[in-house]
Amino acid sequence: MADEALFQFLHSEIIQYVNSAESGESENGRCVSKLESMGFRVGQGLIESRHISVCRFTKDTPRFKDELDVMKFICKDFWTSVFKKQIDNLRTNHQGIYVLQDNKFHQLTQLSAGKQYLEHAPKFLAFTCGLVRGALSNLGVKSIVTAEVSVMPACKFQVMIQKM
Repeated sequence: MADEALFQFLHSEIIQYVNSAESGESENGRCVSKLESMGFRVGQGLIESRHISVCRFTKDTPRFKDELDVMKFICKDFWTSVFKKQIDNLRTNHQGIYVLQDNKFHQLTQLSAGKQYLEHAPKFLAFTCGLVRGALSNLGVKSIVTAEVSVMPACKFQVMIQKM
């Protein structure tokens, strides 16, 4: 429980720091990009540090059979290790697009549920988009990860797999 509070505090401080360094309306895109880049490196590091558990997870079978297996790993094991819960829903069109839905995303629960706060949501989701993209990258899957919020604190992360 304490590590969850520490992560939320650190996440909020990172957003505040990057946002203050990149102040101004035109700098909002730079702020989101910087947060996504930070998340990417952290996601890579988490997979590197959890390499033993990834190997243990796949010990009896080939590393991962396909992209869907990798996405299931992200939704169950990786998401649980970071956010202490699994993704609520995983959908795919079987053509390289996956939608991960979290009905109560911890990083958005701090914001009020009012629509006036929706404009701030991208800053709170950018780090996590990078986190997922970095983890997938270290698992050998090149991707683009975006997020959307229609009703807070629920959000959807869309993962588009890039064919190599």
